[in-house]
Amino acid sequence: MEIEGYHFPDDRYYDKEHYWCRVEGNVVVMGTTDFAQKMAGEIVYVQLPLVGKSITQGKPCGALESGKWVGRIYAVVSGKVVEVNEELEDSPELVNQGPYDRGWMFKVEPSNLEEELKNLIQGDDLVKFVKSEIIRVAAET
Repeated sequence: MEIEGYHFPDDRYYDKEHYWCRVEGNVVVMGTTDFAQKMAGEIVYVQLPLVGKSITQGKPCGALESGKWVGRIYAVVSGKVVEVNEELEDSPELVNQGPYDRGWMFKVEPSNLEEELKNLIQGDDLVKFVKSEIIRVAAET
């Protein structure tokens, strides 16, 4: 779906920190949203959690850096990291070029998926949230 010029695929869940997840069988893929990467500008560095690390929904587990901003990566779901996108080490700009495909960040074996998906947003709630974020960001600039 398009929300005021920002792309949000319908097959994903979103959190209020501007990260997404997509369930693929027994693994969850995570990344950042089109909105977040456009607000950050060109991504120059990505610090991902290590494979094997346990992460907790809503807690920081990595970092993103652009020329004008440094921010935390937040876990969209809890579980164990089973794979990271190693391409981002040498090509962090993939986050800008394709935040929902080649710019994915890591995969997690979830520990409490059914319950935690209830904490995430989709559909009409996503539209309301993104529009409120656009207003918030505009007010800050």
